[in-house]
Amino acid sequence: MSKLFYFDVETTGTDSKLHGIHQIAGFIEIAGSIEEKFNFNVRPKANAVIEEEALKVANVTKEQIQAYSPMREVYNKLLVILGKYVQKFDRQDKFFLVGFNNSSFDNGMFRQWFTDNGDKYFGSWFWSNCEDAMVLATGPLMEQRHLMPDFKLKTVAKYLGIEVDETKLHDALYDIELTKAIYQHCKAKR
Repeated sequence: MSKLFYFDVETTGTDSKLHGIHQIAGFIEIAGSIEEKFNFNVRPKANAVIEEEALKVANVTKEQIQAYSPMREVYNKLLVILGKYVQKFDRQDKFFLVGFNNSSFDNGMFRQWFTDNGDKYFGSWFWSNCEDAMVLATGPLMEQRHLMPDFKLKTVAKYLGIEVDETKLHDALYDIELTKAIYQHCKAKR
């Protein structure tokens, strides 16, 4: 039975060691059925470098993210969700991470977030291999790629015929909804 953890993070920059997560959102899908959705605003780790450009992308301010729930509190809430669907100490019961460009960005930020919370057992919850909707979209868009200005989430969605509300982009929950639509579209083409 497949267990998918669709997720997206919004961060204070792009270096997992220096920067922190300020939003994490996603869905839990078990055997093709969405079992739960989550959307957490997170105060970044205490020593996180906060890049103004990263905040502008997510349309938030430093004051806003500093007022979010403490990182440890959100981490504990997420563990409760994970524990509903995966037996942490069963080596054959884990989630596949699913995201957009997650293999090169979100997975590392998310793993570091566990480490920042003093947890070195990220691999107890998640398989090391993942599904990346950006990579999956390569095949269906191969013949159009030279016409595309970039291969970002909104561009890929639009070229696949998925409606995009640009006012909602860079909100983790909306971005993961688009990611799921891209993933399902591309998976149907396999």
